Amino acid sequence: MKARRNKKQVPSFRKLLKTSKVKLENKLKNKQFKQQSTLKKYRKEQRKLRQAVKDAVSKKPIPLEDPKEKRPGKRIEREEEEEEEALPLDMMDEDDLQLMKDLGQRASFLTRDLSSSEPVHARKRKHEHVIDKYEKIPRTLQTAPEKELIHLLPIKDKSGIIPQTREKPVIDSNQDEEDQEEMEPEEEIIEEPIKELTLEEHLIERKKKLQEKKMRIAALASAILSDPESNIKKLKELRSMLMEQDPDVAVTVRKLVIVSLMELFKDITPSYKIRPLTEAEKSTKIRKETQKLREFEEGLVSQYKFYLENLEQIVKDWKQRKLKKSNVVSLKAYKGLAEVAVKSLCELLVALPHFNFHNNIIVLIVPLMNDMSKLVSEMCCEAVKKLFKQDKLGQASLGVIKVISGFVKGRNYEVRPEMLKTFLCLRIKEVEVKKDTEDINKQKKFMTFKEKRKTLSRMQRKWKKAEEKLERELREAEASESTEKKLKLHTETLNIVFVTYFRILKKAQRSPLLPAVLEGLAKFAHLINVEFFDDLLVVLHSLIESGDLSYQESLHCVQTAFHVLSGQGDVLNIDPMKFYTHLYKTLFKLHAGATNEGVEIVLQCLDVMLTKRRKQVSQQRALAFIKRLCTLALHVLPNSSIGILATNRILMHTFPKTDLLLDNESQGSGVFLPELDEPEYCNAQNTALWELHALRRHYHPIVQRFAAHLIAGAPSEGSEALKPELSRRSPAELFEAYSMAAMTFNPPVESSNSKRKDKVLQGDSFLSEEISQLIKRHCSEVATQSPLDFTKYLETSVRL
Repeated sequence: MKARRNKKQVPSFRKLLKTSKVKLENKLKNKQFKQQSTLKKYRKEQRKLRQAVKDAVSKKPIPLEDPKEKRPGKRIEREEEEEEEALPLDMMDEDDLQLMKDLGQRASFLTRDLSSSEPVHARKRKHEHVIDKYEKIPRTLQTAPEKELIHLLPIKDKSGIIPQTREKPVIDSNQDEEDQEEMEPEEEIIEEPIKELTLEEHLIERKKKLQEKKMRIAALASAILSDPESNIKKLKELRSMLMEQDPDVAVTVRKLVIVSLMELFKDITPSYKIRPLTEAEKSTKIRKETQKLREFEEGLVSQYKFYLENLEQIVKDWKQRKLKKSNVVSLKAYKGLAEVAVKSLCELLVALPHFNFHNNIIVLIVPLMNDMSKLVSEMCCEAVKKLFKQDKLGQASLGVIKVISGFVKGRNYEVRPEMLKTFLCLRIKEVEVKKDTEDINKQKKFMTFKEKRKTLSRMQRKWKKAEEKLERELREAEASESTEKKLKLHTETLNIVFVTYFRILKKAQRSPLLPAVLEGLAKFAHLINVEFFDDLLVVLHSLIESGDLSYQESLHCVQTAFHVLSGQGDVLNIDPMKFYTHLYKTLFKLHAGATNEGVEIVLQCLDVMLTKRRKQVSQQRALAFIKRLCTLALHVLPNSSIGILATNRILMHTFPKTDLLLDNESQGSGVFLPELDEPEYCNAQNTALWELHALRRHYHPIVQRFAAHLIAGAPSEGSEALKPELSRRSPAELFEAYSMAAMTFNPPVESSNSKRKDKVLQGDSFLSEEISQLIKRHCSEVATQSPLDFTKYLETSVRL
């Protein structure tokens, strides 16, 4: 049989060329490393040999005792063998002979070759002692590094447990030092000691460093702003300064770089979103200008992404109290850095809602709205409010609302009320007004081809086609978003807001979020579907009757109920008498001191309950409210009194027959019952507004003016009519205008600037003339009596 040919052939030269470059580089590195290691070993051995020769020359050897001299026979045999092996002296030169003699006299054990571990006698004897064997083993130098053992998991065998160990590699410090000595020059360089700076010198040095860093930041920022497309790479250089390592100026420089980059991105960012290029776009040939623009956009997006990641990492390090290994920035400085980072994120959230990574910024900002730090929380909430106010389309607002709703639900409704108060800044109400106008004036639709053929001639169709084409081009040139898209976004946003509100009403009625929820419902209640009105009113009344709400929260419930009924609920046949009764009953619970925020809510409720629902309000109810409001105006702050009297003025104009309260005569049977909580049955027609006469003597001039105006019957013309700056303002505006929150009197008190100085009355001016003369005469008399001698009185008292 033929032997099988070996299929494994020797690789050819071409196949060897296909070896990976990495493998060839590794082989070359290993070869070089081996060469270097052999050279190092050779140098080390040569150094040791030279040192040994120097020691041998400098020291004379001490003759060692030979323990085997006791056996003369053996010694004689050894000497004879050495003489036979040695060369005859006749065959050596005189110089070599003299050198050998000198070396023999100065021999030392250091000149021996200790590399071989064989004993002097190859044959072993049985009667040798164990100590002799140990002594014959060559010693190792103490400078050799000891090998540490790493204990591994043992192996279990039939014979038992076998322990496993492994040598831990030890770095030879002596070898490294020797290598460093070879590389260093022979002359020793004397390093100058570091000079210790005083506090003043240290501050001067820090100021100098900081000025250099500022100039560097300014130069980079100016270069980028002057030509962003050409100098986009300098953004990376500026961003690298976020990792400043000098502990003297690290915190300040990082803050400056964060703010500078934020302003740069706000300036150079385009007004459109940059999308990644497809493979087809990358493969096509383009002009140099287009290629330059693409490179600029790619660089801008990448640097913006890295910048946001740096800000996120700064905030995370502060939240986790994480200290970096370099210890350049202390834990106390992390808070300041994080606040600057959050401020920059808030600015970018508001300034660049159209650009890339805006949703990522929203995800970072929303949890910080509920942060423990009040400053950080306020910054984030204000930024979100600003975004809601300026967002016309609603795309950015929808993204923020989604994240906030999910965050509130995930925290089980245990968040700050400020998070839900930001919903009040949504611009949904304005768009809904536009929607109503658009329903009345619907947009003109383009005619179909069949309609044109039936109604228009050939020339008319031609002109119509050109007109429609022009209209389409104008729409594209305007680049305005369609109203339908806006409505769709706002509807989705409002649905998420109402879902959040209703969840809190259902599951967290005792939550501190309830006032914000009721205030939000009061604003957006007219946009709720009519089908939910009845259920919502039942829930609001049950909340009021439960007694768990504060006074301000119950006012919000009343306000919400009437906002619901004033919008689409106006067509419903619902009488909210229980809400009227609740407000009438609780008016006297308003705080009369500095914390009178509830007055503003009361003024809004009265406007919705009485003025806007004038057709559903009876005269008895209006009289009862006017009487109670005048009584309330007596014991509240001046701005509250002005707002209440302005409301009474509007009610007297809205219900003209209420002027009977300005007459002393009774207008029917019954007696006025001020303690009764039902406004319909308290007989308010049998009383008068005597409180206005007391308010006419009020210390505040505007209150006096309103009281006199109401006593005169609230005329629109004449001497008792109000000035336009008072009559044209609503009660809520007057309440804010004359507020005492700044601890200043409004209007300011006029100072007396009379030229003639009034004489100041002294104490004597209050006395009669006789008494004043008597006092003067008594004071002018000279004391002629001698001083009293108390000793004689003392002696007489002792005798007694």
